[in-house]
Amino acid sequence: MRLAHAFWDKLLRYALKFGVVGGIGFVVDFAIFNWLRVGGLGEAHLLSGPIGAKVAAVAVATIVTWFGNRYWTFREHRRKNYIRELFEFAVVAVSGLLINLLCLWVSHYVLGFTSLLADNISGQFIGTGLATLFRFALYRYWVFGHHRSGTVVGAEAQAEAGAAAIFEDDSQAATDTCSKK
Repeated sequence: MRLAHAFWDKLLRYALKFGVVGGIGFVVDFAIFNWLRVGGLGEAHLLSGPIGAKVAAVAVATIVTWFGNRYWTFREHRRKNYIRELFEFAVVAVSGLLINLLCLWVSHYVLGFTSLLADNISGQFIGTGLATLFRFALYRYWVFGHHRSGTVVGAEAQAEAGAAAIFEDDSQAATDTCSKK
């Protein structure tokens, strides 16, 4: 019972931190998407359409959320090889983006809801909600999974254990020397 409680407690803390980081990422995504959609970079180019704007907005939000998740949410599971970690994070983010884009595409091009409000509802709220569940699961259990090797904290713990072993060996040697006298 105690183990199950600890598991759910830890999962809840991860989910809350992930939610805060995701909320910041959502604001970045929302702001950039809408800025591009209303012509922030001008009219009639790839980034002014709903799909191009969403790709650009999610790309920037992904970098923001990687830093937040790496150094706060999952900090004890971050890895020394941050390039590989960022790559895996990006793979999950792009997969989540595909969920966002599918919702946006269906709404905008299949159902014909072409207003900015409809694009926000389908891409920002419905798509982001579904993509968030997907991302949390994969970030928690794949990218920052506790079973992954090469974690920074794991390396720090090994270094501390090694230092403690050296200290114990020195203490034992000193004790042995004193005993022989």
